[in-house]
Amino acid sequence: MSTAIASPSSAVATEIKAMWQLAWPMLIGQLATVGMGVADVAMTGHVSAEELAAVSLGASVWSIVLVTVMGIMMAINTVVAHEMGAANYHLIAHSVRQSLWKGVGVGLLACAAANLSTLLFDHIGLEQAVNDKASMFVHVISLGMPAFACYRALYGYTTSINQTKPVMIIAVGGLLFNVAVNWLLVFGNLGMPQMGAVGCAVATAVSMWLMLAAMVAWIRIAPAYTQTFPFTHWEWPNWAEIGSMLRLGLPIGVTYFAEVSAFGAVSLLVARFGVVQISAHQIALNFSSLVFMVPLSFGIALITRVGQSLGGGDPRKARFVSWVGVAMSIAFGALSAGFIALFRWEIARAYTSDPQVQQLCVQLLLFAALFQLSDATQVAASSAIRGYKVTRQPMVIQLVAFWIFSLPLGYVLGLAPAWFPWSPSAPMAAFGFWIGLVLGLTVAALLLTIALRKLANRRVLAA
Repeated sequence: MSTAIASPSSAVATEIKAMWQLAWPMLIGQLATVGMGVADVAMTGHVSAEELAAVSLGASVWSIVLVTVMGIMMAINTVVAHEMGAANYHLIAHSVRQSLWKGVGVGLLACAAANLSTLLFDHIGLEQAVNDKASMFVHVISLGMPAFACYRALYGYTTSINQTKPVMIIAVGGLLFNVAVNWLLVFGNLGMPQMGAVGCAVATAVSMWLMLAAMVAWIRIAPAYTQTFPFTHWEWPNWAEIGSMLRLGLPIGVTYFAEVSAFGAVSLLVARFGVVQISAHQIALNFSSLVFMVPLSFGIALITRVGQSLGGGDPRKARFVSWVGVAMSIAFGALSAGFIALFRWEIARAYTSDPQVQQLCVQLLLFAALFQLSDATQVAASSAIRGYKVTRQPMVIQLVAFWIFSLPLGYVLGLAPAWFPWSPSAPMAAFGFWIGLVLGLTVAALLLTIALRKLANRRVLAA
């Protein structure tokens, strides 16, 4: 059975409205979540360049682990969306309970991985003071990882049953708490100890546990969850179910890891060029991550819309939904590119008062503007593909784009190794690495768009 589209323009408008109704609360929630990192960088940037460098390096490692966990936990989005589309409400609660068990295990492993990753700081030529502060930042903030993993399980559940406003309200509350505690601990206000970078880590870790508690309370109280309520009884882990979700979620986690680790690796490699380079790089990257939340929110909404269409047995509608979502994401990419290019000085000044950091940051923001279209395209296309319960193909594409194209080119241009015959005459430092990032995102966008087209058409023909 397929959906007949009598008027293409009205159908597109209807789908845009449905997508936006799902996406806008998630967008505010995602912006609030990323806003915690923005607040950390911005507030420490007004303490000292050393504190900013410590947060920048700690966040570069922490964000890799955080986003990888987010990807692994995203399997519940697709599973619940398909069950919702098929009206299998009795299966949703069971899936959520098993996803929470999965979150406990994934969160503990991620906590250990984050702490082990600080050993990298000993091998990249950091000043000892920056090394110590960055390591302590990671040790403290990692305590919030188990809460974050379980929160993402409930996040995926609530968004996939079309209840997105809770994630907005809870995330905004978490951001306000984070900023308030940062103000107390980073600067030492109201008699509190001045902890600098470590104060940011304390605030974020506590925020994660409070957000999990708030989400559990919301689900228990709100009547919208009655039909699929997951807390009716205790249920032990079902390893077959968890294994199935891991097979679906691990490739998403690896996909996210491929992109974010490429950016994180660049942060570590740029660190050898000094505090100004790493600080400017991190500011440009931090603001790009903030802007990226818009197409990412469209992508999460796409997983829900595509999954529900396929669960309802309508692959033609799933294809239509996919391309509307990609078009929405591309349109925003064009707008954000223009905004970053026009207001790059204002963005730099908002983050730091150091004139040297500002000058370099302004130049890097031009690269950030350049890759907005490709970044928006690749996240929308990959999300639509995941709505089809296909996760390995985006993983392979992202690995190729970032670890075969992006990082090798960035390494050659940024470091100008003497052993490589086609290196520039002098290292291009952060500029070289950002050229590589632009190439990687462009390759990913092209390959994922082709993959989505083939997959969507094949499902329609098969039906």
